[in-house]
Amino acid sequence: MDRNLLLAVVLSMGVLLIWDLLVVKPQREALKAEREAAAAAEAARVEEMGGQLGVTPEGEVVVAPNASNVASDGAPESDDAAGIGAVAGSGAVGEAGLTIEDALAAAPARVTIDTPTLIGSINLAGGRIDDLSLKLYREEIDDDSPIIRLLRPRNVEHGHYIQQGWAAKGSNGQNAEWTAPAGATLTPTSPVTLTRREGGLVFEKTFSIDDLYMFTVTQKVRNESDEAQSLVPYGLVIQRGVPNDLKNFLILHEGPIAIVGDSLLEHKYQKVVKKGPYVQSGDKGWVGITNKYWLAAAVPPQGATFKADLMNVGTPEAPIFRASYQLEARRLEPGGETTLTSYLFGGPKDADILNDYENGVAGEGEAIHRFDRAVDWGKYFFWLTRPIFVALDFFGDLTGNFGVAILLLTLVIKALLFPLANKAYESMSKMKKLQPELEKLRKRYDDDKMKLQQEMMALYKKEKLNPLAGCVPILIQMPIFYALYKTLFVTIELRHEPFIAWIRDLSAPDPTTVFNLFGLLPYDPTAIPVFGTFLGIGVLPLLMGFSMWFQTKLNPPPADPMQAQIFAMMPILFTFLFASFAAGLVLYWFWNTALSIAQQYLIMRKNGVDIDWGERLPFMKAKGPDPKPPAGE
Repeated sequence: MDRNLLLAVVLSMGVLLIWDLLVVKPQREALKAEREAAAAAEAARVEEMGGQLGVTPEGEVVVAPNASNVASDGAPESDDAAGIGAVAGSGAVGEAGLTIEDALAAAPARVTIDTPTLIGSINLAGGRIDDLSLKLYREEIDDDSPIIRLLRPRNVEHGHYIQQGWAAKGSNGQNAEWTAPAGATLTPTSPVTLTRREGGLVFEKTFSIDDLYMFTVTQKVRNESDEAQSLVPYGLVIQRGVPNDLKNFLILHEGPIAIVGDSLLEHKYQKVVKKGPYVQSGDKGWVGITNKYWLAAAVPPQGATFKADLMNVGTPEAPIFRASYQLEARRLEPGGETTLTSYLFGGPKDADILNDYENGVAGEGEAIHRFDRAVDWGKYFFWLTRPIFVALDFFGDLTGNFGVAILLLTLVIKALLFPLANKAYESMSKMKKLQPELEKLRKRYDDDKMKLQQEMMALYKKEKLNPLAGCVPILIQMPIFYALYKTLFVTIELRHEPFIAWIRDLSAPDPTTVFNLFGLLPYDPTAIPVFGTFLGIGVLPLLMGFSMWFQTKLNPPPADPMQAQIFAMMPILFTFLFASFAAGLVLYWFWNTALSIAQQYLIMRKNGVDIDWGERLPFMKAKGPDPKPPAGE
């Protein structure tokens, strides 16, 4: 067995190496060549236009020296390495070390944002939204916990903001001053128009907002000069540095993201630093920067051709991440005027809200292509995670309790898999009935493993029994379990949602732990470095572990003693492993196992399998005097 296992490992590694050499490596090289060709083509196109956008070490928009007759509304952070012009100028704004309060006070003027869901302000230096908090979401469960801050000024440690404008020659960068009506406040019923003049151009930027999280930005430019002007519309999202709360979950994307046509571009922060920029063109979609629950996005007019890029415009040591789009340049003749309507989003990745924006329902705005892909449904299991969420969300709305929704969803899944599970449990019941015969064969051919296998297979064939049939439900359930795990992990709908009693947040682990007697002892074992994560074994993980152990007692024991020991250890290992999982996921696994036990018990009784609970469960053995040995012993 050891030799066969070693051979299997070696062959598997060989297959993987050959696959990487013959398939994956050519694909990598082709992708790299395609990206380089696209960058070269874009550089050539810009050169033909006479040069265009560049970026300073700070990320400041400038125009290459050979550009002419171009003006700007003061756009920060534009293209550098993607072939959009040479870097020109410097002029970094200094260290990003201010507190949020000091940074907000340092702005020359701001326009307040106040809606039922948002509170913040627009910075008139640059005309960008760099101050935004979500009224309906808090950092912790407690009512006095601070509300979630999504956006913050550029000159704080992790500056994060969104902006749209016109990029071109003659920019004052972050010093571009806009004016607004005195006392103006942006609300769902009161749009605000910002204005500024530069180089013979008059810029107007009108912000309006719906009752949720979408800003509509209508921009007008009027050429009052004697020369034709060329302007490039853009939109961008900036994240200065890697967020402090980044966990680098393998199952979750956090970082720059874009939808371009039917392509989903999502590259984590580290990958953008090491391998970016990522550039692609299309005529519908959006760009943004996302984390587990929140999204900041810039949305171009749908149907207009744009180039999206995800890149680091800082340095590897001090990255400035940017997700941006650039529309085709517009030439504005003397006396001419042009108008552009685009969108900015800052809010939670609530699937219903995103779906409404995707369908053009929320705010009666433009339908945003594939906007619900801001939620990381997964590239390969999207067809499974999305329906699971729809069902979970339906039951949650129906019952008002997502814990109950998980229980109902589990019943639905069990019902769908009922016929398959029945066949599997019937096969396991027959296997159990064959155990005496199999034990006789093992004793008879103990020294001849080959003959033992032949006789066992002959017995299975005679009884029309497939010994692997019992594994089918597990194999079928694994992708469902993964999809449910991902759904519970990435969706904001379960965040801070209670179930019963001590379970106040289904998206967090069970807060109790057996290692401090469920709170009776005054210390927190989960705070222990390294191992603390696995010591939060609360009520739900214990119930789940017990149910798994109980189920193993209903199953026929493995033929191999080593396998039997491994199976016996599985409930214990899973109990420690699931201790750090979301309570909602542990609840599903416990309830699913409990239903499986009931189903398996009924099928065993139906097939005439005698269940000796004293044999299976030692604590249920009848206590009494030991039987006397037969006479003569």
